[in-house]
Amino acid sequence: MVAKNALQRLAEGLSQSGRHMLTTHVYIGTSLDGYIARKDGSFEWLLKFADQAAVDSYAEFMAGIDVIVIGRGTFETVLGFPEWPYDRPTVVLSRSLKEIPPELKERATLSERDPKDLLNELAESGFRSAYVDGGKVIQSFLAADLIDELTVARVPILIGDGIPLFGKLDSDLEFEHERTASYPNGLIRSYYRRIRQN
Repeated sequence: MVAKNALQRLAEGLSQSGRHMLTTHVYIGTSLDGYIARKDGSFEWLLKFADQAAVDSYAEFMAGIDVIVIGRGTFETVLGFPEWPYDRPTVVLSRSLKEIPPELKERATLSERDPKDLLNELAESGFRSAYVDGGKVIQSFLAADLIDELTVARVPILIGDGIPLFGKLDSDLEFEHERTASYPNGLIRSYYRRIRQN
């Protein structure tokens, strides 16, 4: 269960027709052949495209986010960064991790919930917009049809093998293409919104 003190820090009353509402967003970079990292989790090939335009785009995206959901693989990768990269409450989805390092307990919490139950809990805590990150976590949310918006930046590199962005689905998921922006360094960023039948 996610620690309530961490989740309620930013909680605000959110209600629409008596229901709590929370949207889910993917913002991620891939190689031209659809990988988000090498098999060992490294993505140095992607960092060369992190110019000021990319930094500004990420900042614009994060301005609308109030909670982050990542998996164990992403968590272990960012633990190797010089500084903790997230300035929002972060939930680490894992059934194998047992604890968060003491220095991060005010920033991150562990959860073993499935995607739907986790989103219900986050919504009940008042969060409105979740950034879902990491290959397996993104795939599990897509498999449960729980992603509302996809922003995918493709860079002009083939890496041949690695961790794929997308995985198996039991049924098609249709998205509306909203726009695509291209940049001088060859990066192409496309924005998609899930089409849902009411």
